[in-house]
Formats: sequence, C-alpha cells, structure tokens
Amino acid sequence: MALQQDRPENNDSRRGFAFAMSAYALWGIMPLYMKALANVPALEILVHRVIWSLPIAALVILITGRTKELMQAFRTPKTLAMAGLTAALISVNWGIYVWAIANDHALDAALGYYINPLFSVFLGAVLLGERLTRRQQLAISMAVLAVLILTYEAGRLPLLSLGLPLTFGTYAYLKKSLPVGPNQGFFLEILLLMPVALGYMAYLYVTDQTHFMIGNGLETALLLGCGVITAVPLLLYGNGAKHLRMSTNGFLQYSVPSMIFLMAVFVFHEPLGLGRLMAFGLIWAGLVLFSFDIFKKIPINKS
Repeated sequence: MALQQDRPENNDSRRGFAFAMSAYALWGIMPLYMKALANVPALEILVHRVIWSLPIAALVILITGRTKELMQAFRTPKTLAMAGLTAALISVNWGIYVWAIANDHALDAALGYYINPLFSVFLGAVLLGERLTRRQQLAISMAVLAVLILTYEAGRLPLLSLGLPLTFGTYAYLKKSLPVGPNQGFFLEILLLMPVALGYMAYLYVTDQTHFMIGNGLETALLLGCGVITAVPLLLYGNGAKHLRMSTNGFLQYSVPSMIFLMAVFVFHEPLGLGRLMAFGLIWAGLVLFSFDIFKKIPINKS
C-alpha cells in the first residue's frame, strides 16, 4: 500500500513559501561555492554531493521520526521506482549545473533556470489541469521565442539552457506526486544513487584521479561540504513543493536565475552578447506577465 501521509494539496500556504524561498536563496549563492571547486571534474563533485548528503538525510529521518514510513516505502515497488526516476533526474541536473559553472557557462545556466518556471507552468497546465490565462500563455510563447533566437545565433539548440529546465521541471512534477514525504523521498533518492557514487569514487582512487584528501586541503573541505550545500536546500525545496501549487512554485523559482545572472555578469565577467540579451529580455518580459497574474489570483492559506 502506498504511503498517504504528506501527500500534496493543490493550493498554497505560507509555510510552503517559507521553505521554498529559503531553498532558492541557498541555490542562488551556490555558484560561488561551485566556482571554488572549478579545478575538480563535475562528475567527482557530483559523487561527493551524493555521498555526503546521505548522513544528513538519514539524520533528518531520525529526528523527524519517519523511519516507519520509510520502511513502508521500501516495501512499495512503485514508490522505489518513482524515487529511482527522480534520483536520475536530479543527478543529471546537478551534473549539468556543476559543469556549467566550472566552465564559464553561468549565463547559460541562468537562462535555463529562467526558462524553468515557465516550463513548470506548462507542466502544471498539461499534466495537472491548471488553467493558464492569456498572459501566461504569452509568457510561455516568449520563452519559446527566446530559445529560437539562441538556436539561430548559435546554429544549434541551446542544450545546456534546455537541459536544466527539462530535468528539474520534470523532477519537480514527479517529486510533487511521489507518494511519500519529501524527507523520505530525498533519502530514497540519495540511497539509490549511493552504489554508483561509491563505485565511481573507488575508480577515482584506483586510477589516482581523486582530488579528495590529496594535496589541496581547501578542495577536500569544500568536497566534504557538498553534503550540506546539496541536502539542505533540496530538503527545504521538497517540503515547500508539497505546500505550493506547481504554477506558484514555478514563479518563485525566478529568484535563483536572477542571482546567478548577476554573479555571471558582475562577478564572473561572462560576456553578454546581443542574442543572449534578447533572449533574457523576452523571458524577463514573460515573467513580468506571469507575475502579474500570480499576485492577483493565487489563494493564500494562513497555515
């Protein structure tokens, strides 16, 4: 029998806003952390994000007393299968993001996360039956036009900018539907990724390619800290998503790419060409239209 506790309601609460915005604030400053690990390959960083997140996720389960619900989830093949899918999606998303920051593509990452809220709105309309106003439909059309401009300028699809919203937007949808609490769900995801992470970690040691506890002490400390910077915002996000409509959650996500955009331009000094500027302009305009409708129409519960 699937777990019913903590199943999401399709409305908004102040608790959901608090959890979600805390997660987005932490994600917004994460490029500074990832940039400090620019000399470490993205896959190795990804491995450490998985390995050091598990103790934190386990501690949260013990503190909240959710071990019984977790054992029930282990006996539910459908829950394990869905957790495996969300684990795969979030690991790909992490890998794309880490590679982008380390290789001076923070602007492309910012654009991808700007597209993500509108993609979430699209998923909410198509899969959850959430109605879109004409302004929201126009906002999504603007995002599509922005992608077309970037495709024309580069002569190819902006795969990095599309990969981030596709993986995270789909993850958000499945995470909202996962028949288990957000903390248990995160633990399951990390646990399912652990064998692959440990296997790759062993490979790095055998082939003398690891950066962990070899040479640079700062890199080792930062790799150890990957558990905190990974688990804390994702746990906050998972709890927030359970108490927000998908369209509302999509709107709130624009805060993350705004912070990444500012860092890319003013801290990392990445070039902002005409094509990118036009694409950002279209998406910003789309978000303004979308924001207008969100502020007018979302119901807010006091819980």
